[in-house]
Amino acid sequence: MNKIRIIPTVLYKETNAIKGKNFQSWRIVGSLLQAIRLYSLREVDELIFLDVSATKNKSINYRLIDDFADECFMPVVVGGGIKNLNDIENVLKVGADRVCVNTALVEDINFIEKAIKVFGTQCIIGSIDYKKDKKGNNIIWKNSGQINTKIELFEFLNKINDIGIGEILLTSIDHDGVMSGYDNTVLKKANRLFDFKLIASGGAGCEEDFLKTIQLTGVSALSCSSIFHFTENTPFTIKNFLKTKNINVRI
Repeated sequence: MNKIRIIPTVLYKETNAIKGKNFQSWRIVGSLLQAIRLYSLREVDELIFLDVSATKNKSINYRLIDDFADECFMPVVVGGGIKNLNDIENVLKVGADRVCVNTALVEDINFIEKAIKVFGTQCIIGSIDYKKDKKGNNIIWKNSGQINTKIELFEFLNKINDIGIGEILLTSIDHDGVMSGYDNTVLKKANRLFDFKLIASGGAGCEEDFLKTIQLTGVSALSCSSIFHFTENTPFTIKNFLKTKNINVRI
């Protein structure tokens, strides 16, 4: 049985590491390099770095990625502004182990299919952000949650299920930064219906939130951010707690 991964996410905008609620009210939570170094010392399973302004600015900061990749002693996933095969190649060249594609995934499924063929299934992570509309439908938003695509979540997941993508970072905007638990209803349904693995994202506030999501949904990984900034929890304390509950994690 594969080990459950606990993956810190570092969000970056302009010059700092940031965090917000519901993809809004962004606040600075510290230096990017300090956060990278701290997670590296704690030997986390993997690290996700997302530049939330890269798509809007139409620019990928390769120099920044190169600088912090040198500080990483764990696999690092880089996302933000990736829109073509050259972007993927260049991000990998400066130190990323894998890439995470959000807006371009929604805009052009064929691009992701080509990327998988060129770089391999393990290299490409799809990223999807969604929130409920007034009717209770789960709708995908792009450009760091700024643009409503009007695409229903499960209709889109069904479309990408057959292109060979191996893993999806699935983020509930409604749960993001609220620290009241993951969207287990959506995660459970998606994990049951589709072949790709899921990284749950959005909502972790305490150790029990991880345990509940693992037990209820069967996801293979959980991403989190606020819990490490605003509580005393660390990746180690969470994994140690899960270990006591007979969850297979790497300590």
